[in-house]
Amino acid sequence: MTLIAKKLSSILHQIHSAELQAQRKSDSVALLAVSKTKPCIDLIRAYQAGQRHFGESYLQEALLKQKELANYQITWHFIGPIQSNKTRAIAEHFAWVHSVDRLKIAQRLSEQRPARMSPLNICIQVNISNEVTKSGFSLAELPEAIKRISFLPNIKLRGVMAIPQPETDFALQRMPYRQLYQAVKALNKPELDTFSFGMTGDLNAAIVEGATIVRVGSAIFGARVYK
Repeated sequence: MTLIAKKLSSILHQIHSAELQAQRKSDSVALLAVSKTKPCIDLIRAYQAGQRHFGESYLQEALLKQKELANYQITWHFIGPIQSNKTRAIAEHFAWVHSVDRLKIAQRLSEQRPARMSPLNICIQVNISNEVTKSGFSLAELPEAIKRISFLPNIKLRGVMAIPQPETDFALQRMPYRQLYQAVKALNKPELDTFSFGMTGDLNAAIVEGATIVRVGSAIFGARVYK
């Protein structure tokens, strides 16, 4: 077993334990392996250990990986900031986008998703902690954003994504996720079934508060090295 396989197994065990503690169904939380900055061999090792969903933040890097790993049955998720001039390539090469932070981006993804492909799964990014350094819709803007994006063709609005302000206290970690989860559920839209919540540091809190996808990178692949 490779080191990546061991780390992957450890994270999956943590997710399963958190599901049990939260009295949730087993396998109700999916793991998205955040592979940005990591070489293809690392993705292959995770794939060989059973991982199929990988998240990338840098478009050109992701496109190169997709080409090199074309023979692997990988589901690609885009999770990084989106510039308007990158939407066409994202619409053409990904199955999921977690970081739709404004209406214009949703509209461009809708217009540029090829008709031959299945609808692009998207999550609305919510700036749940109202941080000036982060993009995304505010909680107050969310209902109108959902209403407008839901009607766009060629995309499928699946739910929301959030990266709250970092906290070390478990109760404080839970609070923003609970607030956003309850706000979405109050809209009574069963089709919004995806809550992309939680990373390595707050994974357990996110699962307690309804996460259906957790995004984990360094705990699987090791610390990132940025050029």
